[in-house]
Amino acid sequence: MDNMTDALICVDIFDRPIGTCSKQKAHEEGLLHRAFSVFLADPVRRRMLIHQRAAHKYHSGELWTNTCCSHPREGEGTEKAARRRLWEETGIDCPVEELFSFVYRQVYENGITEYEVDHVFLGFFDSVKADWETDPEEIQAMEWIGLDQLADSLLKEPERYSAWFLIAAPKVLQHLDNLIKGE
Repeated sequence: MDNMTDALICVDIFDRPIGTCSKQKAHEEGLLHRAFSVFLADPVRRRMLIHQRAAHKYHSGELWTNTCCSHPREGEGTEKAARRRLWEETGIDCPVEELFSFVYRQVYENGITEYEVDHVFLGFFDSVKADWETDPEEIQAMEWIGLDQLADSLLKEPERYSAWFLIAAPKVLQHLDNLIKGE
């Protein structure tokens, strides 16, 4: 699956590939690399599918975040990688579309540094029941959360969420709000 020896695509500040390195090296040395975050939403029911990271993850264990996130492989398109990891982590296969990208850097207490160009994808998924199969190496729990409830929680309980989710989620929520309003 997605382990510390996987090769990541190192990029410059403009997201142009400049080489590859192991996931471990990228995170230990704080090298800028390409990543993606997938958000699945059900705009009809006004909700988003989020997951709680597995407790044993190398950083951000037990924090809540978007449906899935990872890194594309060398030679793999980011959208293709997003769909691949969505399937591997959740058992969900649905189209996704890139909304935006952003750069963030976060240093964790264990010395790991996330320095990523994060491509944010949105897909629509309208499952009424929990018909996903989560990878326990990645996901501790997964649940639907109302869009208004999520917006309120991001404001009042930011410590519950991953660093990248705090950056991306408000923009995704705004996009969904505009979509729902027909703007």
